[in-house]
Amino acid sequence: MAILGAAVGVGLAIAPGVASAQVTAFKQAVAETGARDDAIAAFYRGQNFEAIWTGADDTHMARRAALLSALRSAGDHGLPVARYDVDALERRMATARTPRDLGALEVEMTQMFLRYARDIQSGALVPSRVVSGIKREIEYTDPATLLAGLLRAQPASYLRDLAPRTVEYTALMKQKMLLKEKMEQGGWGPSVNASKLEPGDTGPAVIALRNRLMTMGYLPRSNARSYDSAMSEAVRAFQAAHGLEIDGVAGTGTIGELNEPIEKRLQSVLVAMERERWLHKKRGERHILVNIPDFTAKIVDNGQITFETRSVVGANREDRPTPEFSDEMDHMVINPSWYVPRSIVVNEYLPALKRNPNAVSHIQITDRRGRVVNRSAANFAGYTARTFPFSMRQPPSRSNALGLVKFMFPNKYNIYLHDTPAKSLFSREVRAFSHGCVRLNDPFDFAYALLGRQEADPEAFFQRKLRGGAETRVNLETPVPVHIIYRTAYTDARGKLNFRRDVYGRDAAIWAALRKAGVELPGVQG
Repeated sequence: MAILGAAVGVGLAIAPGVASAQVTAFKQAVAETGARDDAIAAFYRGQNFEAIWTGADDTHMARRAALLSALRSAGDHGLPVARYDVDALERRMATARTPRDLGALEVEMTQMFLRYARDIQSGALVPSRVVSGIKREIEYTDPATLLAGLLRAQPASYLRDLAPRTVEYTALMKQKMLLKEKMEQGGWGPSVNASKLEPGDTGPAVIALRNRLMTMGYLPRSNARSYDSAMSEAVRAFQAAHGLEIDGVAGTGTIGELNEPIEKRLQSVLVAMERERWLHKKRGERHILVNIPDFTAKIVDNGQITFETRSVVGANREDRPTPEFSDEMDHMVINPSWYVPRSIVVNEYLPALKRNPNAVSHIQITDRRGRVVNRSAANFAGYTARTFPFSMRQPPSRSNALGLVKFMFPNKYNIYLHDTPAKSLFSREVRAFSHGCVRLNDPFDFAYALLGRQEADPEAFFQRKLRGGAETRVNLETPVPVHIIYRTAYTDARGKLNFRRDVYGRDAAIWAALRKAGVELPGVQG
């Protein structure tokens, strides 16, 4: 790297004409190489094509060192290290011999910085290209802003601070390192070879269960040889951390989750870190968080969960999975009508109407002017899914598909949160049954929590509107951001890892894409 220490025209005893020619050759190389990227070309024009990396002064040397260090540690963040090819970059730094070499190297280092900055800030993947159900709009920092920040700041701290500064990202980083250490020590030990274990049981499988729970951190050191009360409590803690039915019995589902290899859990954490980079934005001092695989909806105030309820999400078939996106909730509707989505009208109800005009009689059929259609006068058999001219509406009632309240954050996906008359589904362990919208187990309490900031007695206000029976819109004085996310690995308030099943297979697809991009599990090659 000696040539960088004696960079073009800096500190060299060179005849003015020679130095001028070298500077010209350097700038010409920067201009030619940078012309392939509009943002880089614009930046260097503003710099009069001067170097920011390849000079001989301390500032340039600090930037080079910080960039190389950041690229080499990219794997700590679950980024594809091979994408940056640090060894090749260092070889070009060591072999640059001419001003033109340095000019090309200057631009290459800027390209590498911008690639790394985008990856660590906003993710190495474009989510919608991996999973169509991820509708999240990624916020990318403008290259000019990134480069301006680099020039103003201390380079090492600036590069370090590019990663998300969220509590969750920091906690995931910590848990990733702990899992890596545990994996290097041999993992969690032998799997549990049993279909079911319960209190009072003995034998080799119980010993394996005991040892695995201890290694995972759910059970203090124990010499117990039977399934005792301490082991039952440890199983309950494990079940709570994995979204399982909490009964203290190691059934098929619990043992299946216990036996998941540590490598797969580490994959889930790396995917969660990538997902956290996709949501690298201010989420709102108060916001609503719906985690699809966790089957919950939460209200979060200043980083603390202040309300939580079980949810039902879209079924894993056809076009029903709940999409991932963010929007703002601005109103609720008490005693709502259900305006049946077109897809349900033509795919589910029209075939039934063709067989029997009085099918789904609880649903009104309306024309374009909102008038109720006389079913006996309509020839439903003469319509196709494309030509069916009517809409369908279920009036407010306790049996309405939306229940007695819906929470609206108007979006092009027609997704919202709502009540439901199908209460039994909330007792299920896996709750993916809807057409895509999110059903809430405690919708009234959810409404009270939202209205608490604008009504002196939110419950009385809500109940008065409800008893009136009329469809009533209630605006939220302050709209609340809604983030529908998908996390199979996340940390709780104590920083402890939780895992959930990959109900839609989305995280498996993301991991495959990360592997293809060059991400590797720590200590695992290929």
